[in-house]
Amino acid sequence: MYLVTIFGNLLIILVIIADSHLHTPMYFFLSNLSLCDICLSSTTVLKMLVNIQAQSRVITYTGCISQMYFFMIFVGLDVFLLGVMAYDCFVAICNPLHYTVIMNPHICVLMDLGSWVMSFMQSCLQELMILRLSFCTQVEIPHFFCELRQMVQLACSDTFFNYLAMYLIAGVLAGGPLGWILFSYSKIVSSILAISSAQGKYKAFSTCASHLSMVSLFYCTGIGVYLSSAASHNTHSGASASVMYTVITPMLNPFIYSLRNKDIRATLNKCFRGKSAKCRLF
Repeated sequence: MYLVTIFGNLLIILVIIADSHLHTPMYFFLSNLSLCDICLSSTTVLKMLVNIQAQSRVITYTGCISQMYFFMIFVGLDVFLLGVMAYDCFVAICNPLHYTVIMNPHICVLMDLGSWVMSFMQSCLQELMILRLSFCTQVEIPHFFCELRQMVQLACSDTFFNYLAMYLIAGVLAGGPLGWILFSYSKIVSSILAISSAQGKYKAFSTCASHLSMVSLFYCTGIGVYLSSAASHNTHSGASASVMYTVITPMLNPFIYSLRNKDIRATLNKCFRGKSAKCRLF
């Protein structure tokens, strides 16, 4: 599953770089999302694979803090990029005549950099709050990676401000982009319903269908994890549920875009046809 995640997302990035027809805002953000998914999966799964191979479940304090830091960066980046991609769909469908003006390369780079900066800032804040806590010499983490909430629960010192910061940041981080995504799609649905022809409706809906699938997959699995862990005190079931958005979602994203997007499919077919032609020549 890890190899499928890496090669699938890497293939999406290479296809977008190779085909000049895909040098558009939507595919620019998609390539960033694929890079984010590679990093997110590597942050958690690589250490787990090493533990399985070495038959050792030990992680150092420094390694645990580093894993938490990068995990929070890439989860936050995933959320912000999905929000930015919703804005791209919103402009493309609701204001198509001004799309090239609004979504110019300068604005796209600024939105991408803003997503990275905000992800780094929230991760640094959470990390500073963790560093003020004290832990016992040996701690058993009931998870397959160093998850923030699990670490706060295992701390020996006062954790009030950690929980306060954690829930405030989670509310802003998840609620802000999710609220914008819901608002964007309410406007998108209204614009699609206003289109008279069935072909026009289908074309408009196909523009954002892949993104809507990714948003549904990411948020449904993420919310499901926290609802299941809140309903059940079994920490191991929460760890199993976390596999959905840390492993399954990054693995499925390339399939969602390659199977539902005709531009990606056309470029992949062109590449594979070119390779097979070369093979026949030699």
